[in-house]
Amino acid sequence: MAPVAMRSVAKSLSEAKPVSYWLDDPGKPAPEPALTSDERCDLLVIGAGYSGLWTALIAKERDPGRDVVLIESKEAGWAASGRNGGFCAASLTHGLGNGMARWPGELAELEEMGARNLDAIEEAVARYGIDCDFERTGEIDVATEPHQVEELRELHEEAMRLGLADGSEWLDGEAVRAEVDSPTFLAGLWDRDGVAMLNPAKLAWGLKRACLELGVRIYENTRGLKLAAAGSGMTVTTPYGTILARRVALGTNIFPSLVRRVRPFTVPVYDYALMSEPLDEAQLAAIGWKRRQGLGDSANQFHYFRITRDNRILWGGYDAIYPYRGKLDSEYDHRPETYLKLAEHFFTAFPQLEGLKFSHAWGGAIDTCSRFSAFFGTAHSGKVAYAAGYTGLGVGATRFGAEVMLDLLDGLSTERTRLEMVKSKPMPFPPEPFAWTGIALTKWSLARADARGGHRNLWLKVMDKLGLGFDS
Repeated sequence: MAPVAMRSVAKSLSEAKPVSYWLDDPGKPAPEPALTSDERCDLLVIGAGYSGLWTALIAKERDPGRDVVLIESKEAGWAASGRNGGFCAASLTHGLGNGMARWPGELAELEEMGARNLDAIEEAVARYGIDCDFERTGEIDVATEPHQVEELRELHEEAMRLGLADGSEWLDGEAVRAEVDSPTFLAGLWDRDGVAMLNPAKLAWGLKRACLELGVRIYENTRGLKLAAAGSGMTVTTPYGTILARRVALGTNIFPSLVRRVRPFTVPVYDYALMSEPLDEAQLAAIGWKRRQGLGDSANQFHYFRITRDNRILWGGYDAIYPYRGKLDSEYDHRPETYLKLAEHFFTAFPQLEGLKFSHAWGGAIDTCSRFSAFFGTAHSGKVAYAAGYTGLGVGATRFGAEVMLDLLDGLSTERTRLEMVKSKPMPFPPEPFAWTGIALTKWSLARADARGGHRNLWLKVMDKLGLGFDS
């Protein structure tokens, strides 16, 4: 890009606040007090992101008499649950293609369970009066390179062959640009019913309120420090007290698990997003987008983008940053060089919006695992359950994960616990520095494939054969 044009792109970021747009809300609820005494409960849930909030809520729905405590190291929804793009997908497998590759024998069942899970989220939003801008608009995967057109077409044809294409629609170049007008769009595959758009922070805050209304005791700014067996139950030590619980559910995701053997299965990947100022009527007319679908392009280094209730555009993705040795640090929450790159890509996709400014720019860590979709398990003779590894598609799938954890803790054999996806684990990441080296090589190879018509080099072919990958 020419220097003058690049200066114009940089100017679009001049007023961007370095905070998640969703969390920068005057309606944000006050935190609950920290735990400053000892507690006892039937179920202790650790982590007040989506995973923990859904677990606590569903535990009370299943058994109103169950005594449930939820602790959070900071505030409910402050991490990935308040920083994501707000794409609430039915898919439990990180998309149909990943599901086909990993669990072909139970894919139809997984798709049906995922659809029911999304319906249940929509029903809960209505039942508890959660004002989170829930819109079941679907999502369009768009092709921006010729080879992506063929890849999307093949995926659609395979879905039709398997009887899994209900609600999906193939869009040629003219049809996709009639939905959202970008000169870069060559084709699209529209999942009409399998994705909802929402305000992610408001969903988390609404789930927190619903939990409190059902009698869950929530302690924020209360970190779980140590997990240990105690007779027939478990104890969790916090900075100012100890909790004795019959059962424990871990919804800590990317943060170091209190079950140490779980830690090698996930690595942190930092993802970044921009939020624009609201579009005026002329700008809206220039891009269309009347049906407000979520969108994502089909590159290995992909962008995701959507329009909000107040007609802003969220534009995120592309750079997936793995910090050296997997270090979790708030210094990685902001990356100006990525913001500049994202802004450049935004105006390439939507040149008709030249002059638009971004109001917010932020990042955060995603819990990535090598199979791209969640894994589950128990520890301490079934008294502790965990779910992690959602790899960027946790807005919807965490509710399913909550049901799995509760099934496991209650010792139930259900349609969920019988799934191979639930019974199996992904390949763990190797120790450092091998993990960092392998991920760096994979990222380089993926970028090279995008630049070479989708051609995958020997490294990626070996990774594919082993069922390993890296994504955000």
